[in-house]
Amino acid sequence: MMFKAAVLAGALALFSAQETPPEGWAPPPPGPYSMPVMDSRRPAADMERDALRRPTEILAFAQIMPGQRIADIRPGAGYFTRLFSVAVGDRGHVYAFLPDKTAARDATRIQPVLEAYGNVTSVTAPLEEMSFDQPLDLIFVSQEYHDFHLGFFGTDLARFNAAAFRALKPGGVYLIIDHQARPRSGIADAETLHRIEGDFLRREVEAAGFVFESESRALHNPADDHSLNVFDAAIRGRTDQFVYRFRKPE
Repeated sequence: MMFKAAVLAGALALFSAQETPPEGWAPPPPGPYSMPVMDSRRPAADMERDALRRPTEILAFAQIMPGQRIADIRPGAGYFTRLFSVAVGDRGHVYAFLPDKTAARDATRIQPVLEAYGNVTSVTAPLEEMSFDQPLDLIFVSQEYHDFHLGFFGTDLARFNAAAFRALKPGGVYLIIDHQARPRSGIADAETLHRIEGDFLRREVEAAGFVFESESRALHNPADDHSLNVFDAAIRGRTDQFVYRFRKPE
């Protein structure tokens, strides 16, 4: 009980400058992944999304440990990049990977993270040619994999997954989160609804040599019938999402 009280007090202390936490925010339950969520450098907009994005559960499912090397693929404004930075600590490193097709726009969004977190650097290359200066423990792709099938990117997903396989250490984790599509729809809804069928994605990733290890239900929403565009106000932020953990064999 004393530990829980200390965690709560520490969480509230983070907001002393703004007097109160963002509306709807609650401190995470005590545990090894609570500190990244409570980091004082996180913007209020990130914390307001925690209830939907379930960061402590995702960090735990990814099995992140201090000292690891992580690549966050097309990280947006860095919601997970910030969390990874704190979780791996000073001995670890996080690469914000920016695909060359969108690098100019993506670089602007991730710049505040690069300035605030000393163990985060950016890397830019074609998706199919991504590589890093050290073998990785984790490659993380959140809500982006379906986009790589779209004509704008024109990505060869077989080559992209092969590049991910090469970049990981033996035993490394490839974790993918995306919006679930209708059964047996494959990538038919990727352009119109921004969804991809989980079973289809699994087959693509396994073809590169990865072993499917587990699925988290943290972001599952049975109320989503998979018929709406993920940006539709009726479902945005609450889509049914699969969280798959693949592993490169030892």
